[in-house]
Amino acid sequence: MGTGRGGMRCIKILLCIFNTTFWLAGLAVIAFGLWLRFGGVMADIASDKRSPEYFFMGLYVLVGAGALMTTVGFFGCCGAARESQCLLGAFFACLLVIFAAEITAGVFAFIGKKVAIQEAQKIYEDIYDDYMKNPGGKVNRTIYHLHMALQCCGKDGIEQQTGLPCPENIHLPKSCLVEIQKVIDANLHLVGIVGIAIAGITIFGMIFSMVLCCAIRNTRDMI
Repeated sequence: MGTGRGGMRCIKILLCIFNTTFWLAGLAVIAFGLWLRFGGVMADIASDKRSPEYFFMGLYVLVGAGALMTTVGFFGCCGAARESQCLLGAFFACLLVIFAAEITAGVFAFIGKKVAIQEAQKIYEDIYDDYMKNPGGKVNRTIYHLHMALQCCGKDGIEQQTGLPCPENIHLPKSCLVEIQKVIDANLHLVGIVGIAIAGITIFGMIFSMVLCCAIRNTRDMI
């Protein structure tokens, strides 16, 4: 009996440590997703009416899972403290949802990379065509802002002689289509790694919650 209670206390401590770590990881995931959406180069690619929705969709899943991660620790801590099988069951169910969401985001990032790249490149090509038809005004600022963010110039990297607004500090012209591919490739690779890593962490939480739930049931059966 004493050994059983001691083992259950140990699992409760491990579960509380896991929940604290999970909560912090959830905040980090939210910050990472929001930074990619609003603070990274991809935010510059999004124009007034056009945005790389395929890429942003993966970020929305990631941020949603992060928000759920920051709240799900409540069920785990309360369930462990109160030795409630119901709360631990709810904790397990939430972890299962997070696991599915993060796996989805990870697989989405690796499989959907080509579509996301094509979508973002199409946005730049539309802005480029608008500028070539009517250079000046808002489109002039938009394309210059993109060139500054990506440190590139034009579709082929050789348009600096045509009067296209390009960063002054570029010595060797680079194609913006190539730079967009590099940026999305790197960002989606990070999204995939983060999603799969968080999914791996949730497995430990599900194991701890089920072991504790079984230990609580066994203890009550003995009483």
